[in-house]
Amino acid sequence: MDINEIQKIIPHRYPMLLIDRIVELEPLKRIVAIKNVTMNEQVFQGHFPDAPVFPGVFIIEAMAQAGAVLLFREVPDRENKLMFFTGIEEAKFRRPVVPGDQLRLEVSVLKYKMGYAKLTAKAYVGDQLAAEALLSSALADKHKK
Repeated sequence: MDINEIQKIIPHRYPMLLIDRIVELEPLKRIVAIKNVTMNEQVFQGHFPDAPVFPGVFIIEAMAQAGAVLLFREVPDRENKLMFFTGIEEAKFRRPVVPGDQLRLEVSVLKYKMGYAKLTAKAYVGDQLAAEALLSSALADKHKK
């Protein structure tokens, strides 16, 4: 699944769309997504100009977006819904992520019931674990202005 297909599923757009490709997907079970970390990311203007490090919160958000693709693609009326991030547990950051790294985001469903999900998520650079967390999310109606 390329970036165009991803954008048909989740509402995120630049600069907050943090996944570039889906390489594996088992509906409502597991997804593997790729995030290419480049020096062109806006965040590196301030984090940190002399020693750029991709923020941990962005890694968590990228994992959550991969989870959203996994779950949201199964929602029939998703144009009227949003999937909100509702929790982060046991987040751990194991190594810095820097420009030139490619994050492989592996997200699996632990529980999914009536629009609520609990996911286990890991981010790797090569074979090294960079970050991991338990994430939860909930489906909600989109509020229109």
